Amino acid sequence: MRIAYDIIGNKEKAVALLGVNVKNPKKAAKEIMKRHKNVKSVLQKLSERTDIFRLYPIKLLAGSKNTEVIHKEHGYLLKLDPKKVYFSPREATERQRIAEMVRPGENILVFFSGAAPYSIAISKKEPLCKITNVEINLKAVEYAEKNVRLNGLHNIKNYCGDARYIRNLGKFDRIIMPLPETAIEFLDEAFLHSKKGATIHLYGLSKEKNIKDLEKKVKEIAKIYNIKYKIIERQNVLPYAPRIQKVRLDIKIL
Repeated sequence: MRIAYDIIGNKEKAVALLGVNVKNPKKAAKEIMKRHKNVKSVLQKLSERTDIFRLYPIKLLAGSKNTEVIHKEHGYLLKLDPKKVYFSPREATERQRIAEMVRPGENILVFFSGAAPYSIAISKKEPLCKITNVEINLKAVEYAEKNVRLNGLHNIKNYCGDARYIRNLGKFDRIIMPLPETAIEFLDEAFLHSKKGATIHLYGLSKEKNIKDLEKKVKEIAKIYNIKYKIIERQNVLPYAPRIQKVRLDIKIL
């Protein structure tokens, strides 16, 4: 039986997360728990993300109601509950790509930071940087605080609030915007918080690996705010849906 699913957790306890269109989900759940003894719960997404907290409506198909886990990737730990916090284990490689770009002493801002996976990855790789997280979901912020302590880090600050309205954060060398559905709507806020020479990692969605539409929107917003910039990298990150890719534009402020 072929089943598409993600496993979040570790060797002792994990949760499996099924997609929206899985056939015979209850049968699939039993098969997954048979294959993976560490999977204690199986969840299914009931629809795509719609609310401001970026959460999927989720149904418990099998196993324990306690779906909090500690996920391990690239030498760091992330405590979270997939029912309460958005998290994708498939983006582990992308988090490492970004972490590799960071240099000592950088001041970094992460919008839509969730339980802080990007920030933890960066801090473990480059402990001499300063990281500020902004996340609207209070539960995610609580998990972010736990993850900072869990990994013994001291260079991350978490703020709960809407990225549209948070002020007085200062200027940053690098800004990460890992919300492909709507990050472009907050690009003006990223411009506001960017130093000259800063890099903005803007995530978006692109049909058939064509990033031109996203680049056009960047150009329109930059023109309104009189921002000079250069796109220094274009990255296809992951498949998002049939014929749609999650992509990243790296924008250098001139």
